[in-house]
Amino acid sequence: MADSNESAAHPDAGGHYNWLHGPNGLRAGWRLAIFFAIFIPLGYGVGLCAGQLLRSQHADRATPLGGILTLGPFVPALLLASWIMGKIEGRGLAAYGLPWRRAFGRQFWQGAAFGFLSLTALLLAMKLAGVLSFGQITLPTADTFRYAVAWAVPLFLAALLEDFTYRGYLLFTLSTGIGFWPAAIVTSLLMGGIHYFNPGGHGLGPVAATMYCLVTVLVLRRTGDLWMPLGIHWAWGWGEIFFYGVTSSGFTARGHLLATSVYGPQWLSGGAFGPEASVLNLALLLIWWIIFSRWLRGVKYPNPDYVRKPRIAAASA
Repeated sequence: MADSNESAAHPDAGGHYNWLHGPNGLRAGWRLAIFFAIFIPLGYGVGLCAGQLLRSQHADRATPLGGILTLGPFVPALLLASWIMGKIEGRGLAAYGLPWRRAFGRQFWQGAAFGFLSLTALLLAMKLAGVLSFGQITLPTADTFRYAVAWAVPLFLAALLEDFTYRGYLLFTLSTGIGFWPAAIVTSLLMGGIHYFNPGGHGLGPVAATMYCLVTVLVLRRTGDLWMPLGIHWAWGWGEIFFYGVTSSGFTARGHLLATSVYGPQWLSGGAFGPEASVLNLALLLIWWIIFSRWLRGVKYPNPDYVRKPRIAAASA
């Protein structure tokens, strides 16, 4: 499947360069401008609502309820902005990597198993390196299942919000303008740069976030949608926050199963950012790339039928 690229000149009927429309319909830059003109006010509004909800419920962001109230409103805002753009463009959310008919299917759970086992392997490697101790179980038996389920909800919302922000409408639209892999690099660098502002984000954390985004873009490329990356992301976050109780991208939480301690030099332990900023995690992400390159075959994203815009093509004929 060849990448569509709008950067080539696209003349109108008079032979002049058309700044508004390209071979795939309205040019990517204009579509992104409209998308952000919709999403930014929506995001600002839901952010105000989320803050009010947190205050009214006296909820702490470090708890499952606080996580739901903080992240929950942003997910429908992002999906709504993407849905509106889909209506404008004649596409559905499936074009942007989120086909609901494949929700929580086999590949999601394959990704979840892969993410949790990978995290476990990373933490075991850190233990062998002498920078981690798993500690004791902190929850009473009666509370273990309740917290396990409770944390699953906000952590899925977090995965959906982050994955669809960087690898949803933005990636699809950029890929129609500059090509898939240039768009993947831009969105991955953007995701990594945002992580620089997380607590402890001045070390290897942003580098790891950039690499993680690139690897999961490869998974998206080979599977055709975001459900396997979502499974990986969700299970990794659930393993960090609930099961092992380690810092996740600079954030800590309450109500975790194990009291895992991380110490030692920042380059090896990850410091305040957590194990993701360990050099061992960078090595793990390189292994991920090799595994996914060999495991997943073919190119399924973006689907050329979603890239082409028959409605505009017919109108221009």
